[in-house]
Amino acid sequence: MTPRKIVKETIAFRRPPYVPWSFRFTLEAREKLEKHFGTKDIDPFVKNHLLELGSDIGFFEEIGNNRHRDIFGVVWDRSIDKDIGNVVGQVLPEPTLKGYQFPDPLNPRFFEDIPGKIARHADRYRVFCLGFSLFERAWTLRGLESLYMDFIENPDFVHELLETLADYNIAQVTKALESDIDAVYFGDDWGQQHGLLMGYDLWKEFIFPQLKRMYGAVRAAGKTVFIHSCGDVDELFGDLISIGLGVFNPFQPEVMDVGGILEQYRGKLAFWGGVSTQRTMPYGSPDDVRAEVRKMIELGRGGGYILSPSHALEGDVPIENLIALIEEAKRNSPFES
Repeated sequence: MTPRKIVKETIAFRRPPYVPWSFRFTLEAREKLEKHFGTKDIDPFVKNHLLELGSDIGFFEEIGNNRHRDIFGVVWDRSIDKDIGNVVGQVLPEPTLKGYQFPDPLNPRFFEDIPGKIARHADRYRVFCLGFSLFERAWTLRGLESLYMDFIENPDFVHELLETLADYNIAQVTKALESDIDAVYFGDDWGQQHGLLMGYDLWKEFIFPQLKRMYGAVRAAGKTVFIHSCGDVDELFGDLISIGLGVFNPFQPEVMDVGGILEQYRGKLAFWGGVSTQRTMPYGSPDDVRAEVRKMIELGRGGGYILSPSHALEGDVPIENLIALIEEAKRNSPFES
């Protein structure tokens, strides 16, 4: 069976012959692996089962002094965080869209990698990725504190902003669905270590209706919806399942009972993640990493689980732990012995 077929069986809750995996790495972690393997192409060594397509968080131009501007006009300072950065200033200093021009969701750059990647990795499960898809994109434009205040003081503006962002996403997704892809991944963090950033009532009022529209566009095409939302957000699973969510990421063991949740939602919602990036990967030994990977594999043998750390691995993870993760994941596959 191809990795693509294995993933399809897994998220359909049919017991796969082994637990599939797909890992993400920040620039610093990837550089460690490139040095270890002696090549810029680590894919043959990692053998991820998911093929990520599109530009995820978009395109950036360098503007000097460790700063980069994205296609929405947001400036990011990468002095510390080399992958994304920290937002500088406000693109929308006032609660209005007047005078602001959204970028083109059909810019060919979003789709140009799809044919080539599919041709090179035809056996992988194909996921079109759209990061910062709603709440995150809104606060990067308006500023986090200002958007929180807008929820209360300027609700009509928030509805307009989120609806316009959803329209943008739906247009981009509709174009991507013209290709032979399997799923669409929306990235949008709503959680913190304990509970939601904005609380359930505001999430349900402002964010849920636009998610329903976005997920509906994917489901209408017969494809699977993936989301990434960091933090303690499992109180939302029922709502998300009701509008067609298929796979949840990152599935953090620090904030969720991963074993209990896998059993509770098996047959309803699949999960991608589960290996600790706050504790085990950076601070554990290679044996600790192997043990946690084996535990997650056992929990996931019944289907509905894609093995991964609960986030892109950072540069603070020792190379020995990165290798232990990869080797132990591959050890559970009869085709990698």
